[in-house]
Amino acid sequence: MENSGAEAIRVVALGNDGDGIAQTPQGRVFVPGTMPGDEIVLASQTGTQGVLEQVVTPGPDRVTPVCSLFGTCGGCRLQHMALPAMMAWKAARVTEALKRAGFTTLPAPATRQVSPHGRRRVDLAFRRMDRQIVLGLHRRRGDVVDMTECALLDPTIFALLDPLRQMLHSLPAVHAGGDIQINLLDSGPDLLIAMDGTPDANDRRILAQFSKTHGIPRISLRTQPPETLALTGPVFHHFDTARVVPPPGAFLQPSREGEDAIKAAVLAGLPRKGLKAGIIELYAGCGTLSFALAQHAKVLAYEGDRAAFACLKQASGGTRVLPALRDLNRQPVMATELGRAGAVVLDPPHAGAGAQMAQIVAGKPRHIIYVSCNPAALQRDLTPLQQMGYRLESLTVIDQFLWSAEVESVCVLTLPGTTRPNRR
Repeated sequence: MENSGAEAIRVVALGNDGDGIAQTPQGRVFVPGTMPGDEIVLASQTGTQGVLEQVVTPGPDRVTPVCSLFGTCGGCRLQHMALPAMMAWKAARVTEALKRAGFTTLPAPATRQVSPHGRRRVDLAFRRMDRQIVLGLHRRRGDVVDMTECALLDPTIFALLDPLRQMLHSLPAVHAGGDIQINLLDSGPDLLIAMDGTPDANDRRILAQFSKTHGIPRISLRTQPPETLALTGPVFHHFDTARVVPPPGAFLQPSREGEDAIKAAVLAGLPRKGLKAGIIELYAGCGTLSFALAQHAKVLAYEGDRAAFACLKQASGGTRVLPALRDLNRQPVMATELGRAGAVVLDPPHAGAGAQMAQIVAGKPRHIIYVSCNPAALQRDLTPLQQMGYRLESLTVIDQFLWSAEVESVCVLTLPGTTRPNRR
């Protein structure tokens, strides 16, 4: 429906995906690029989706986007929103999820927002277009937008983009395009590439030279398992005092600042007493939290991904980290074991803890520290804990996905009558 000449309408809230919500005669409408307080005119409306024509009067927290690609590149959705307002909105999303889970008394959330230019993990697409390589992110349901600037990426990663364009253009194995994941490890950038051709000896020679020239220890091909295409130096990363060798495409927290904030909130939530029984860590990954936790107690660290488990196991010698390979959805750690732990720490995937949650509820561990990247899954997983009588002792909300709708949180829970967590 075309809305030419329509009267201005007011945006009253943000949806979970970061689109503004306004009320029209046709009903509620979601409008990308708007925010609460904006008086806007729609160019068109189809069902519940609106297209912005003009902001007549900006809301109090609207700012000028920091990147000229905003609105075209698919990487940021909220650069028109002031950072303090964004932090408050994300904290409100988490607290609302906890209220819906049944918690009526909530501690004031501690908040942490990372700095721009700190993202050390990115997935990019590349395409051959007009005899050049376009490298960047997809616009919403559209083509790849060339990433000519970015306020998110670590400068080390961004400086690689132009050389990558030139190198990918020269690769015979790249026909129409592919995608590339970059992890900035302590040893340097780690690349995992998928392309639409099969790399031959000439491709490998080009990749090896590129690695040497730009200080990239490893380039891998996205196969199952990944195949190393170029290896020009040691690959390593540090989690506290442990030196690990992450597999290609390993999960890292997107920023060092964000990782440090999560770790600090988890460690602050550990109980003062009772850790002689040890800590059970679920979804341990390559050890982001494991080695920090091991400075306080023995850690039985469960991980279901074989490559991440192998990384964790290789680095765990001489530490108090005891890795265990286990698919926690198919074979959850049982209630009796969880109930004996001094604390249970879990950082589940975006979908939540799944079948593992029922065993946690049944085991009634005294202390639970739940790290979440999804308020909806947080609400679903914590609802039965609230019903069992768990109390929310502390809440930390972390914005490490700047200008997006994503939010991290750390919830510290105890059963009444148990030792309260250390307020360190």
